[in-house]
Amino acid sequence: MILTLTANPSIDRTVELTLPLARGAVQRAFGAAQEAGGKGVNVSRALTASAVPSLALLPGDDRDPVLAGLREAGVPYRNLAIGAPLRTNTAFTEPDGTTTKINEPGPPLNADQVEALLALVVKESEGAQWLVLAGSLPPGVPTDFYTTVIAEVRERYGAAAPLMAVDSSGVPLAEAAGGPNPPDLLKPNAEELAELTGIGDGSGLEEDFELAARACGVLISAGTGAVLATLGSRGALLVTPRGAWHAQHPPVVARSTVGAGDSALAGYLLAQVAGELPENCLRQAVAHGSAAASLPGSAVPSLIQTTPAAVSVTKLLTTFPVIHPSAVAPHATPLAQEEV
Repeated sequence: MILTLTANPSIDRTVELTLPLARGAVQRAFGAAQEAGGKGVNVSRALTASAVPSLALLPGDDRDPVLAGLREAGVPYRNLAIGAPLRTNTAFTEPDGTTTKINEPGPPLNADQVEALLALVVKESEGAQWLVLAGSLPPGVPTDFYTTVIAEVRERYGAAAPLMAVDSSGVPLAEAAGGPNPPDLLKPNAEELAELTGIGDGSGLEEDFELAARACGVLISAGTGAVLATLGSRGALLVTPRGAWHAQHPPVVARSTVGAGDSALAGYLLAQVAGELPENCLRQAVAHGSAAASLPGSAVPSLIQTTPAAVSVTKLLTTFPVIHPSAVAPHATPLAQEEV
């Protein structure tokens, strides 16, 4: 079983345009669709579509459209009622696949609700193989919430605790990467990886795979078990203590990039729980991400819609920097580093 926690779920509404987005103009849409969304929800949707057992954990009332969307998609879930409607995120996709997203902040959670959500996650983690902590945090939730979840679950279950994956951004991602309980897997994109480590920038890391691998190595040296870094159309990297690999799919006609990174994470996880080698987990991640980009809106692919055989995987020769533990702090500034 793969659990996902989405603390800030949403209805993801996607509007397909026939022309490039024009600010201040009136445009007609080609089509529109909406799905239950949020990063963890998208991972659970993708896993469920491939018949991999998953359980989505999230705040939200029983009659909220997000919960209704999960029921319609057949995604198992456990929810915490909060007495407030969940947010709607809107994406505008242009004919070339360029996507503009407008994300609402989400309803605030009070201290009692935060504690109840934590208790729900700890309870449901028993016997799980993975716990995915994904997405932004709504107002009222401390920025170190993911770090707290990891610590509580590991303390409760010890060696039987699930493996932990974090896919977030900004301060919550930095807290998880630099905290005393680093996760087993981090899934940043190129921009998040650059911000987190202070190495290069988003576009630079997408072009220079060795540099991107070294940035991932900063996180490995700080205690993270593995880093799956998605690089948009340039594929993805997987870096672990035993090596680094780059994988890329042949170009696809992109319809929407909404949720492509979430599908990539789902692809990695379904291969990992099936016992695949790390490089094959990366292969399936890229196959899933590419398939998602070719679908409209925030649709997620099933395993049979992916083409892992088309993905090329290259092992990289990378020397990782060494991090002094005293220099690693949980904040949004780059992790301090010293190369040797």
